[in-house]
Formats: sequence, structure tokens, C-alpha cells
Amino acid sequence: MNAEITINRRGAERARAGHLWIYRSDVRDTNDARGGQIVSVRDERKAFVGKALYSDRSEITLRLLTQRNEAIDRSWWKRRLHEAITRRVGIEQDADAFRLIYSEGDLLPALIVDKYRDVLVVQTLAQGTENLKEMFVELLVEEFAPRAVVERNDVRVRELEGLEMKAGVLYGEPPDELEVVQHGIRFRISPLGGQKTGAFLDQRENHAAARRFARGRALDCFTFNGGFALSMAKTCESVVGLDVSKEAVAAAERNARLNDLSNIEFRETNVFDALREMEAAGERFDTIVLDPPAFAKNRGSIKAALRGYKEINLRALKLLNAGGVLLTCTCSYHVSEGMFLDCLAAAASDARRRVQIVERRAQSQDHPILVGVPETYYLKCVVARVIE
Repeated sequence: MNAEITINRRGAERARAGHLWIYRSDVRDTNDARGGQIVSVRDERKAFVGKALYSDRSEITLRLLTQRNEAIDRSWWKRRLHEAITRRVGIEQDADAFRLIYSEGDLLPALIVDKYRDVLVVQTLAQGTENLKEMFVELLVEEFAPRAVVERNDVRVRELEGLEMKAGVLYGEPPDELEVVQHGIRFRISPLGGQKTGAFLDQRENHAAARRFARGRALDCFTFNGGFALSMAKTCESVVGLDVSKEAVAAAERNARLNDLSNIEFRETNVFDALREMEAAGERFDTIVLDPPAFAKNRGSIKAALRGYKEINLRALKLLNAGGVLLTCTCSYHVSEGMFLDCLAAAASDARRRVQIVERRAQSQDHPILVGVPETYYLKCVVARVIE
């Protein structure tokens, strides 16, 4: 019989409203449950709330799996995995690298699976999913018969669960590198090396959107592996890509060669400094992309993050020609869409530019946003046009 955990009214109301997380402060009695167990959750009146993964280390003590009083066995996991995979049908027409399982967004908390052609990359981010990792690999092998399954559990969030950071092979023999295609653009990625295996899957559809809007002379800030720059090169006269990482610039240059693109120049530089220097030199662009890393890692860093976002957007707006397009992003969950739009408005005011919002976008559809769990909506992308 499953262990039972009792939560208070606030936690129960949060769960019944659709959120999947119950915090330690809302737990009343763990009844000797063990970390990593699947437990039944009840409120203080002993009414059933759901079944959840239990962590004895994280502030997120419970991650709800279901609100039904049902058995959580191998067949349950197989069905839930298959349902998530089925929702991706059709994506492979545009890309052979995308996210198969998006944790809470797919009602599979603390589990991420990315597909890079015939190699699957798994992350188990809580005690409960770590305990079930071997079963997940078996189910994925049954479903896909992949060349290899690797784990990229070298992420700091695991430390909050008392889990070690590690990366390695779980099944098969992965190649050192492989080539993937996203909306016609080829990338070389390393399943066990580089950040996020070398590709930002959540920006995949925004890369394609940038190609629709981009023209003239383009600037791609925080280019990483060149995703935006490579897409824009198809429709622009020239593209300059900036990144502070020497390794990122080398990867971007290699991807440009892979796609036979000769109208891109990548520079290793601090983007903040480069934008100021370009402004001082009187440089101008027709298209600018801002895709920085998350400036706000927690609530305490929001103010500093907003100053950073305002700074780069202000500089970019000053560099744009009239009629130019700015595609600006934040991947900081703690910076809401409203905050980000206010930041853009303040930057436009200080830059003395009139700006239209042309399109508001989010992460790619393989990173679905679950209603009731705002944490699943983290990537905000705004396409704006300078009209004077």
C-alpha cells in the first residue's frame, strides 16, 4: 500500500486548481514516506487529493501525477508517455530534433526527453523520476528502438533533490556527434557534450519566424550555436552573430559552413560592450535578435534582470533603421510577459523610437504550457518594428 501524506487546505486548493506542485510549507504529515516514493495525498479532512512523487529534500515536496485514485504502475507510465509522444506527431515533418516529453507540461513532472534523430536524451530531475529511470529507458526503447539513450543529468536543479550531477550512456552506443535538421537548417550536436547537447529546441519555431521577418543587415546577439543567425542568413544580405563564448562561436561557424552560408560573421565578444561600441561607431541594422540567457534565476534577481533586459533592448532599438525589426526574448520564468513588455516600452521611450508589436510568441509547441502551472510558460518572444 502506498504511503499517505497529509497537506493543508492551501496546498489542496492549489492542487485542485490545477497546479502540480505542493511545497514543503503546505505538508502537514509525511507519515514516514520515503524520498522518491509515489504517495497518496490527502487533505486535512482526509479527502483524496491525488497521487504524487515525494521528495524528502526539495522545497517542492510533492509533484502530482494524477487526481484519480488509480494505480501508478508500469502500464500507467507507458500510457502517459505514449500520450505525450502522440501529441508530437507531425513535428518530424519540419524537424528531426525536438522535445518528446516536457515534464509538467505533459503531466510527467520532473521528466524531460529530447529526440535527436535516433538518439534520445533523458533528464530525471526529482528523486521519484530518478528511481524510475531504468523503467523509462525500457519504455522508450520499446517505443522507438533508438540507436542510443543518454542521460544529461548534469544540471544543478538535481542538487536540490539531493541527487548527483552526471551524464552518460543508458542504452546503446551514441555517436560523438550527429547532424540534425530544423526547418531546413542543419546543425551538428554532441549528445554528451556542450550545453543542452548543442541546440536550443525551445527556440526552434522562433528561428523559423525570424526568417519570415528578417531582411537587410542583421545582428544576432547571444548567438550560441547560430540558430537565429543561420535562419536569417537565408533572407538577409548579411548577418553578424555575437557571443561571449569561444566554444559557442566555433560551433556557430561550423554550422554556417555545414549550411554553405558565407554571409555570416561570428564574433567572440561581450554583447553589452559590443552594442555600446556599435552605437558609438554609428553602425545600423535592419534586423536585430536578442536571445540572452536567463537574467533572473530567482525572484530576488528580477530587478537586476529587468535592468539588463532594458539595457540591451535600448541599445538594439538605437541601432535599428526606421522600419527595422527587433526580435527580443527572455527565458526567465520570473520575468512575466507583462514585465517584459513594460521593459520594452521603457527602452523604446528612452531610445526615442516608436515601436509596434508585430507578434508575440512563446517556446516551441513541443514545450507545451500547462494551464494552471505558470512555471511551464518561461520563454517570451516579441517581434517588434521600429516605425520612426
